[in-house]
Amino acid sequence: MLRRNIRQRREYLYRKNLEGKERMLYEKKRKIKEALEEGKPIPTELRNEEAALRQEIDLEDEQTTVPRSHIDDEYANASLVDPKILITTSRNPSAPLAQFAKELKIVFPNAQRMNRGGQVEAEIIETCRSHDFTDVIFVHETRGRPDALIISHLPFGPTAHFSLTNVVTRHDIKDKKSIGKMSEAYPHLLFDKFTTKVGERTANILKYLFPVPKEDSKRIITFANQSDYISFRHHVYEKRGGPTSLELKEVGPRFELTLYKQITLGTVDQSEAQIEYVRHSFTNTAKKHKVL
Repeated sequence: MLRRNIRQRREYLYRKNLEGKERMLYEKKRKIKEALEEGKPIPTELRNEEAALRQEIDLEDEQTTVPRSHIDDEYANASLVDPKILITTSRNPSAPLAQFAKELKIVFPNAQRMNRGGQVEAEIIETCRSHDFTDVIFVHETRGRPDALIISHLPFGPTAHFSLTNVVTRHDIKDKKSIGKMSEAYPHLLFDKFTTKVGERTANILKYLFPVPKEDSKRIITFANQSDYISFRHHVYEKRGGPTSLELKEVGPRFELTLYKQITLGTVDQSEAQIEYVRHSFTNTAKKHKVL
């Protein structure tokens, strides 16, 4: 098992190393195409390669024109196999953090919760790889309040670091009649205002935590982005008065997510993993603040 993981990791790194060369070749072909379409002369630096590049252009189709990225391979089997998620906490979790982790287990279908104990992140990741888990979620706290969520996709990443704010669990809601019953059906997902490249990447990381729902599922999970604050809401609906009436009830929990640290192209235990996105302090000003 260990030797297979090492081999797969080497193949993954090899595919990443090829991307730079493929991207450069794609840019050269694009410049030649633009020159031919606009009737302009071929750029001077490409005239020695024009014949070979034009021959490759003639052989391409819609599937091979744009180079594939290793990112395309990360979720290649997402539609074939339902996600299998492990949820764990920081060491010595408080009662509120343990309660929040229990509710997250119900939010994500096919999720399992594990007591952290004395295990380190590398041991957890290796165990999950050997048992075919697709994702690991770490929940952290400060002074008894859940304040961080780390989502690490297996076997090789990506990993996203989120901060948690305004956490309200079902356990905290006093009026139990005002909330709906927790459904275990696969939910429909709603994503709002994830328009940038980083936003689409973040939406994919969250989207592939859930399996494909059935059409008659009455469970809805919403991720709404507003100024880089992602609001998580969980609802169920009923049609009691016929097809034209709709009764929507919030199920809980509810919280806000912020992509506060980075997205890395590796698992959470790989400190040497390449950084895809990192939030710098200067992005908190002006228009640079909105990255999603």
